[in-house]
Amino acid sequence: MPGAGKSEKQLQPHLEKDVDNMHNNVNKLTWAVAIAAAAFASQVNAGGYQINEQSVSGQGYGHAGRSSNVNDATIVFGNPAGMSFLDRAQVTAGGTYLNVNTDISNVQADAMLDGGFAATGNPANATGQQVPVGTIPGSSDGDMVPGTLIPYAFYAQPVNERLAFGFGVYAPFGSKTDYEDGFQGRYFGDYTEVRVISAQPTVSYRFNDQLALGLGITYNQVDGELRRQLPGDPAAPFDPSADIDSRVEGDDDAWGYNIGVIYQPVEETTFGLTYRSKVDYTLTGDFSATDPAGNVVRSDSANLNLTTPETVNFSVTQQMSDRLKLMAGASWVRWSRFDQILVTGSEGDVITQETQDYSNAWAFAVGGEYQLNPQLALRAGVTIDNTPTSDEFRSVRIPSDDRRIFSVGAGWTPTDDVTLDFAYSYLTERGTFVDQSRDDLYQGLGGATYSADYKNEAHGFGAQLTYRF
Repeated sequence: MPGAGKSEKQLQPHLEKDVDNMHNNVNKLTWAVAIAAAAFASQVNAGGYQINEQSVSGQGYGHAGRSSNVNDATIVFGNPAGMSFLDRAQVTAGGTYLNVNTDISNVQADAMLDGGFAATGNPANATGQQVPVGTIPGSSDGDMVPGTLIPYAFYAQPVNERLAFGFGVYAPFGSKTDYEDGFQGRYFGDYTEVRVISAQPTVSYRFNDQLALGLGITYNQVDGELRRQLPGDPAAPFDPSADIDSRVEGDDDAWGYNIGVIYQPVEETTFGLTYRSKVDYTLTGDFSATDPAGNVVRSDSANLNLTTPETVNFSVTQQMSDRLKLMAGASWVRWSRFDQILVTGSEGDVITQETQDYSNAWAFAVGGEYQLNPQLALRAGVTIDNTPTSDEFRSVRIPSDDRRIFSVGAGWTPTDDVTLDFAYSYLTERGTFVDQSRDDLYQGLGGATYSADYKNEAHGFGAQLTYRF
């Protein structure tokens, strides 16, 4: 443990000074939480945590035909141009329940102190070189993602054979991780929750039998909370019972848009292309650090200008026979926009600049649908979703990597007016690792390291109702 080899009596002459230093440094550490908030806000859209659950009918075939396959009103999200291919007004509502499991292994969490200070207990003897002085107490159970229901609702209204209007409410991004109390990586993050809700009015126009164009305007609201712990007791700075709880909460709203095109050169073949714009946010948040007794040690505010990147999706749907159709699609996200994160303080001063080594990311999907009889359609699909994050910047907040998704589904239409859709998806991620360190946790004299292997998997259960007027 930190301070090993020195008694509390030996450390006592420095306690008062250390406490004052601790309070002064909490502000800096709280700003570090702000940086983590910025990093998460960008990473939440990454392959591992981008929410694709806006259509259970599409989930069944792995969203392979997201921009080209027109099943129901969820096409408002998939490709606004597709509304013009619906034969009558309809409303679609549903949701997917996600159950995520994570296995954490090969954990190493070390407390670090300046070598001279660890040996003598006197900050004046600091050498500038940190050495491990013990293992950070705690656990790494891995049960940190609670089950979550992701709902949505869409409405589409054809006005005539060419013009259609629609509206949708859905969650494009979101994530939550809640580690156990005493998590060994708590100094890097132990609670993360971000939610984005979008409302999208939409219009589409069909020029002829082959070509349609659609436009949607999105109003987006984001809110979130992030926490991590700070060492609290100078005599035993890594004792979890003395940790200071540091957190950031913030929200903002912003506008975006999407454009879609559908081209049907022949009746059996449909091409779809959708562009989703970047969205510019100015996040305003409150930051605080609270000691175990409930006293607020420090509070402040900050601003963060954040731009989420644009996305392009292309897919093709091919009707192979009266009963069988196949789909394939690809999505591209311009994550290279995230080369740095800039956080400014309440006076407009630059708090920090942090490099984000992001790269543009691709996702690919193939799937199919078989009409077993007039009432029942069977679906299946496979998706490959690549993460833009790099090994160097992966954190305990988002320990995600490339993922593979296998999906099956069915659509049951008992009457011409009603369709019930069901889907199941199994997501497995490539095993990955987190390797983090920091040296500013204890009055500039100590820090922590945390490294571990992560393996994530998830199960998605979806249900959806479509009613046609």
